[in-house]
Amino acid sequence: MEPIYQYAWLIPVLPLAGAMVPGLGLILFNRTTNHLRKESALFIVSLLGIAMVLSFALLWSQIQGHAPYTHMIEWVEAGDFRLTMGYTVDRLAAMMLVIVTTVAFLVMIYTDGYMAHDPGYVRFYVYLSLFSSSMLGLVISPNLLQIYIFWELVGACSYLLIGFWHERKAAAEAAQKAFVTNRVGDFGLLLGILALYWVTGSLEFDGIGDRLQTLIQSGSLNAALASFFAILVFLGPVAKSAQFPLHVWLPDAMEGPTPISALIHAATMVAAGVFLIARMFPVFAGLPAAMTVIAWTGAFTALLGATIAMTQNDIKKGLAYSTMSQLGYMVMAMGAGASSAGLFHLMTHAYFKAMLFLCAGSVIHGMEAVVGHDPVLAQDIRLMGGLRKYMPLTAATFLIGTLAISGIPPFAGFWSKDEILSAVFAANPILWVVGWLTAGITAFYMFRLYLSTFEGEFRGNDMGIRQQLQTEHLQSLGSASGSGATTHESAIAPVHASSHGTHKPHHPFPHESPWVMTIPLIILGIPSIAIGLVGTPFANYFEAFMQSSGKVTPDLLERMDVTDWNKFLVMAGTSVAIALVGIILAFLMYLLREIDPGAIAARIQPLYLLSRNKWYIDDLYNTLFVQSSRRLARQILEVDTKVVDGTVNLTGFITLVAGEGLKYLETGRVQSYALIVFGAVLVLVLFSAVA
Repeated sequence: MEPIYQYAWLIPVLPLAGAMVPGLGLILFNRTTNHLRKESALFIVSLLGIAMVLSFALLWSQIQGHAPYTHMIEWVEAGDFRLTMGYTVDRLAAMMLVIVTTVAFLVMIYTDGYMAHDPGYVRFYVYLSLFSSSMLGLVISPNLLQIYIFWELVGACSYLLIGFWHERKAAAEAAQKAFVTNRVGDFGLLLGILALYWVTGSLEFDGIGDRLQTLIQSGSLNAALASFFAILVFLGPVAKSAQFPLHVWLPDAMEGPTPISALIHAATMVAAGVFLIARMFPVFAGLPAAMTVIAWTGAFTALLGATIAMTQNDIKKGLAYSTMSQLGYMVMAMGAGASSAGLFHLMTHAYFKAMLFLCAGSVIHGMEAVVGHDPVLAQDIRLMGGLRKYMPLTAATFLIGTLAISGIPPFAGFWSKDEILSAVFAANPILWVVGWLTAGITAFYMFRLYLSTFEGEFRGNDMGIRQQLQTEHLQSLGSASGSGATTHESAIAPVHASSHGTHKPHHPFPHESPWVMTIPLIILGIPSIAIGLVGTPFANYFEAFMQSSGKVTPDLLERMDVTDWNKFLVMAGTSVAIALVGIILAFLMYLLREIDPGAIAARIQPLYLLSRNKWYIDDLYNTLFVQSSRRLARQILEVDTKVVDGTVNLTGFITLVAGEGLKYLETGRVQSYALIVFGAVLVLVLFSAVA
């Protein structure tokens, strides 16, 4: 298997080539390249498919017990200062390579249907391929320096993808918000990298961890200072994985085309933060203070995202806050010391959340045929209902994803979420309570989404509801003009050439999406159901794979005894019970109509408004940062125009006046110059005589 490792560098290079060739074609031969749209897409998807096959080969090799492989080259050398570049393939990298390539491959197939009539079809594929290359490069990076390079490339590509429909103000502003927010976290990451290099002289993951512990034990480095450096590094994952307080960019990023939501917000960019924590786990694990910060940040983020998702009516934003909450679960597990559990949930979540986002895109595709290309109408679940009759495949796969994320056995999410809750309970019971409550809320808001979208009667042709939504939209425009909000609730989204061109609605009911969009849903449904079986408590192949160094066989697995079974049944039973409570409440409210959600919202209005207004965090940031920055900019503008420009203009005015005066003296006549000299001498003589 050695040759496979020698050519592992091709995995990020192949999608890079897929982006470069059509990309150069768009620059040099734009019309011809856009005319060859299907051929360009096939070229890009084929190269990514080859990278996917190589990734599976590497994963299989690692399962068979192959040792980690690292290839390094000297990049910079000046005296004792050396920087190396290269790639590494170990079990963590192999797992991430498979996740990224499989999800990206299916998303690209889906994109052919979703973006079929978009004039930027080829450009979108180029961006997707470039993003995939950047993420794959990040995964196989062997040190912090190389990770930081690809980390920034991922951020730049996400800016291009989120703002793909840049002619819409909301999309352009969402891209800027995502870019700026991530730069805040990335600045902390950079400071942390520099600080760790300063104290350890290393950029290698294991080297940093070992040297930090040596310095702390010898007294050369204060543990609190080392924890501070680690927390600075953690700021990078806080931004990338949408953790509080840098989570605000993720919901607005839904302004981009839905395929990027499935790729960026399920398996790649948002997972990069959790991946970096796993890579840096040798550093974090030896710093209890840093681990505590990580665990509580994840726990609060999980609860925050879940409580906000309860009141979201935009189907994509509901899934966005769900992603934020599930990422909080993963980060909480990392902080509790259960890195395998966090990575297991990363894997299961990548597949069922990618499927849920693609299902949302399928729903939007069907709704646009009825209401037109207006995201206010096409994405609002209050205008849906009964779609299971018209979109059975989409409904079935969405239900699978809903059951998986709700933690219902035997779906994938049950096993990974249960493992996290068990590990967290052993570390800190209070954290477990937060995770347990979040599990119940998750089941409630996910079934709220499913029931409101696919069950009951279709409401898309109800002009009263349409008018209500348009009125709410106009009202939100008024409030957004003062709050600086950047979602499509804050800016009019004109009819645009999105996934299906610029046609008017002509169908009375939605329709199922074409096969090129439904096939990826069916394929993703398989791991959403079954992949959790590799990490069951009584045969945890996943944990054995991540923590052992030999071949993964049943001999490596520990069978549960009676005590373990009791613990499993108690922990699993409590998590399933709270999930069932959430599901029953959702059915009573949104299908059977036995409970009126509006009456409950009115009774607990402060809590409802807290959730509906996203805990007012966006408003707070708008006041503290956006508006204050604008005031500062206006003050600087005043100084620039009145002081700086005034000084420059005064200098120019004096020069102009002096020149105008002197031009009358510069006549070119010798007699005039002699008279001036004589007058000047006479004045000096008279002045001397008087003095």
